[in-house]
Amino acid sequence: MRIPVLAAAALALMACTPVISQRGYLPDPAAEASIKAGTDTKTTVQTRLGDPSTSATFGDDVWYYISSTERQVAFFDPSTTSRKILAIHFDKDGKVVDINHFGLKDGHLVAFETRTTPAKGRELTFLQQLFSATPGIPLGGSTPGGGGQNPGDNGP
Repeated sequence: MRIPVLAAAALALMACTPVISQRGYLPDPAAEASIKAGTDTKTTVQTRLGDPSTSATFGDDVWYYISSTERQVAFFDPSTTSRKILAIHFDKDGKVVDINHFGLKDGHLVAFETRTTPAKGRELTFLQQLFSATPGIPLGGSTPGGGGQNPGDNGP
């Protein structure tokens, strides 16, 4: 009797074990330290660090190498525990001008995609939708045939 209970408890604890995942660029401190402003070019940077995670769309010519670590427990949304961003600025000739390092606390400097689409109007929860729905009556609230929803529909 104790073995099934212990096995169930062990399975429940294993389900709550966090999953740690590394995403994006894997930092190489030695390669990053070898890059020097004024001497290195886009080609030498790409040879040492690989392709950037993203680059500046407007304004200055900047390459970003983004690395983040995420922690996820069971079915909950993952949370970012650390983020490192290496920003390499180039001049118009393609030579390195400046190198900056940013962390998670500096996240406001680089706008990331939230992967959510803003919706106008009021968003209803599942229960609000369930309790406001009446069989045979559309969510708009008008009754069938009584004042219609279609233009020009004046009813029977």
